[in-house]
Amino acid sequence: MTELPPRSPDREPRIARLSAEDAMRGDPQLRESFQRFIDERGKVPNLFRVAAHRPAITRTLAEHMRAVMEEGDVSRLLKELLSVRVSQINNCEY
Repeated sequence: MTELPPRSPDREPRIARLSAEDAMRGDPQLRESFQRFIDERGKVPNLFRVAAHRPAITRTLAEHMRAVMEEGDVSRLLKELLSVRVSQINNCEY
């Protein structure tokens, strides 16, 4: 089941997010990636639920995000904090 968030008058139209269950049923290859998010974060991030309308993109997007956000020269915590702050500055939901 898709959930369509209410449209805010000061924002652009939103794209429906697929439920994690629907996305995994629609493309079984997403199951591993989405289950990993659920195991690590307790839920599938909204970005990936929107991207699930295009499963091939969703699969590569998840791997790209992990390559950027996992440990490296900058700590994972700082990367997450930066993601939240940039979302706030841009008035985005995170």
